[in-house]
Amino acid sequence: MRKWLPGTLIFGICAAVRADELGSDRFLLGDWGGLRTRLHERGVDFQLNYFSEPAYNVSGGDKRLLRYADQFTADASFDLDRLFSWRRAIFKITLTYRNGNSLSADANLHTLLDVQEVFGRGNILRLTELSYEQVIFDGLFNMKLGRLGVGGSFFNWSCQFMNLSFCGELPGNIVSTWYNWPVSQWGARLRLRLNEDMRVEAGIYQINPRNLEDGTTLSFSGGIGEMIPVEFAWSPRFGSAELPGTYRIGGWYDTSSQPDVFLAANGEPLVLNPGVPALMRDGESGVYLNAQQQLTGAGANSRGLSVFFNWVEADHNTATITELISLGMFYAGPFGARHQDTLGLAVGRTRVNPRVAEGQRLLNSTGTSALVPVQDAEYPVELFYNIHFTPWLSVAPLLQYVIHPGGTNVYPDVVVVGANIAVTL
Repeated sequence: MRKWLPGTLIFGICAAVRADELGSDRFLLGDWGGLRTRLHERGVDFQLNYFSEPAYNVSGGDKRLLRYADQFTADASFDLDRLFSWRRAIFKITLTYRNGNSLSADANLHTLLDVQEVFGRGNILRLTELSYEQVIFDGLFNMKLGRLGVGGSFFNWSCQFMNLSFCGELPGNIVSTWYNWPVSQWGARLRLRLNEDMRVEAGIYQINPRNLEDGTTLSFSGGIGEMIPVEFAWSPRFGSAELPGTYRIGGWYDTSSQPDVFLAANGEPLVLNPGVPALMRDGESGVYLNAQQQLTGAGANSRGLSVFFNWVEADHNTATITELISLGMFYAGPFGARHQDTLGLAVGRTRVNPRVAEGQRLLNSTGTSALVPVQDAEYPVELFYNIHFTPWLSVAPLLQYVIHPGGTNVYPDVVVVGANIAVTL
C-alpha cells in the first residue's frame, strides 16, 4: 500500500485541502484554468498521482539488473455537505494501475520481502476505494464503509522507504488475509474519539481472494471469512514546542481457515508426510505496535528529527514470516536551504516462523533429499534523501543493504540503489 507523506504519496486527503492551497504550483498540470479551485469550492476534489521505483542490484542475486515498477492513481473526493447539505459526510473513489517488473524476482535476490514495495498485486486496473464516511455525534464517532483497504485505518504507517519491510501497513506485508493497498474489499470500521489525543477503532472486512485477481469486481461472492482488526491510538504533544507523537497498539483476528506451516492433517510433521494435506487452522490472529515521535523542532510540520519503532507479530500456526521489527529516523529540512527535503534511515529484522525452520531441520535430518537452507531472519537497512524539486515533484535517491537475504547465510548480501519518484499531476 502506498500513501504520500512529505516527499511520498498521500491519497485521500483532498477534502481537507483549503481552496487557497489549490494554486497551479501544486500540480504538474496546474489548476486547469481555475477549474480545480471552482470544483473544490463546490465540494469536489481530484488527485492524480504517478509514482515510480527504479532499482538496480549492485550486489546479490543471480545477475545484475535494472528494473522499475510504477503506479498511477486517480482519486476523487466529494464533500456531501457542500454538495447536498449532508453534514460531515464524504464519498470517495480511488482507482490505481500498476506496471513494471520486480527486481527481487527477476534478479532472484532471495529476499523475504520485495525491495520495491510498489510492485505487486498484478498489472491491472483496481478499484482501491469506494467509500462513504460519516461523522456523527459532534465528532464522537466516525463511521466508514464500502470497498476499503484494511490498512487505510489500521497500522496507518507511511511509505517513504522502498523496501517492503519498512513500508505501509506492515501486517499486510506478511499476513496473507490482510489486504493492503491497492487491493480493497467490502468492509466497515467505526472510530470512537475518547478525547483530543486518544481514539479506539474496530473494523470488519470480508476476506475474498477473488479481489486479488479481479481488481474491479463488486461481487460479495467468494468470501472465505472476515478480518477483524482493533486499534488504540494516542497522539500527544510534548513540551512547550508541542512536539507531536503517534502511538498505536492493535491486533487482529480473522475467521478464515488457513493451513498450518508445520503439521499435516494427521498431526504429524508435514515434511515427513508427503502427499498429506496440511492441518487446517480455524482462524488466526496477531498483534502490532507502531510509534513515531518528533524530538526536535517547533511543532508539527517543522524542521527537525523524528524517530520511529514498528513491531508486528503474526500467528505462529499459519504465517511463514511471524515477526517484523524496524526502527529508524526522519529528519525534515536537514539543510537550511532545503526546508522541504527529508532524510530517512531504517534498520530492521524480518524473521521466518521458527516452526518453518524446525520443519527444514527435520527434513535435512532424514537425508532423503538435498539439504535445504534453514531460515532464521534477514536484516534490511535503507537510507534515502527525498528532494522536493517543486511542490509537485520529489525524487528520493536511496540505498538498500539486506543482510542474510531469505533469512540464511547461503545467499550473498544484497545491495540495491534506486529512487522513489513522485509526481502530482
